[in-house]
Amino acid sequence: MPQFSAVFRAIRSPVCALILTAAPFAFCATASAATGYPSKPLRLVVPFPAGGPTDAMARLIGQHLSQQLGQPVVIDNRGGAGGTIATEAVAQAAPDGYTLFFSTTGTMAINPALYRSLKVDPLKSFDAVGSVASTVNVLVVPNSLSVSNVKELVALAKQKPGTLTFGSAGNGSSNHLSGELFKSMAGIDIVHVPYKGSGAAFTDLLGGRISMMFDTVSSQVQYISSGKVKALGVTGARRSEALPKVPTIAEAGLPGFDVTIWFGLSAPKGTTPDVIHRLNSELQKMLAQTQVQSQLAALGARPLPGTPADFSKLIQHDAGKWSSVVKASGATLD
Repeated sequence: MPQFSAVFRAIRSPVCALILTAAPFAFCATASAATGYPSKPLRLVVPFPAGGPTDAMARLIGQHLSQQLGQPVVIDNRGGAGGTIATEAVAQAAPDGYTLFFSTTGTMAINPALYRSLKVDPLKSFDAVGSVASTVNVLVVPNSLSVSNVKELVALAKQKPGTLTFGSAGNGSSNHLSGELFKSMAGIDIVHVPYKGSGAAFTDLLGGRISMMFDTVSSQVQYISSGKVKALGVTGARRSEALPKVPTIAEAGLPGFDVTIWFGLSAPKGTTPDVIHRLNSELQKMLAQTQVQSQLAALGARPLPGTPADFSKLIQHDAGKWSSVVKASGATLD
């Protein structure tokens, strides 16, 4: 037995020495894996087709993020079903920081109420990285409509219940729900007319076939400036830099009215905090740049910096708000 113990001690000593020697290297390898992110291209999934305003903003953010991270950021357009196809694809991706979601008010806060059979719950399937920017809509009416401000429009709608109409890009779109919120808060009866896109709705607005519509400021600013339509108010909590003379709808007679459309970055649930922190840090640096602010302004947007916790609170708040509006409207897409 003493001989066995001696042999054991002789074997144990080098083994222990090897383990103790290797331990620091194992720790360094783990730390280096965290600090070495990213070591390959990232994929930014956009929930709408190429060429639209959301795609343009995502490409702008992707370009600057690529420059800052030192890795390509590949834009992956997954349009269809109101953004639910892209939402599902990213939610099921590996939570390794290499697949990100260019999330919107629609995909994160509206769709959970609008679709009754979503395969994934956007409120539970993602980790918030950070908000990117916000935009607002503007309420426009044709020149043929005999109103010049929000109070006159509401008064006319009350005089002729069920007669005035508002067009939208389709059921569940932000301009549809802007109209539903306006209708509810003003206590008026106006009829929703859905179209296949804002362009078709605007054509009928110019022709006087619909009474009003909510549309993006970037789409309408040229027509407002040239006098082809009348702008009665913007939907945000403050005036738009692109239309400084146009009051907010809250200012113009409907206190508390606020429809702000936001965009942000989200990652699959379970992404490590170190990666989330790195991405958010780069996002804050980006949004502080004058060049980026100017490029966003050209898209009718303003920067929306903040922490992951800030973005998560925004998503939760708006999900509750839009759930009430969707239920009141009776809108559903499945």
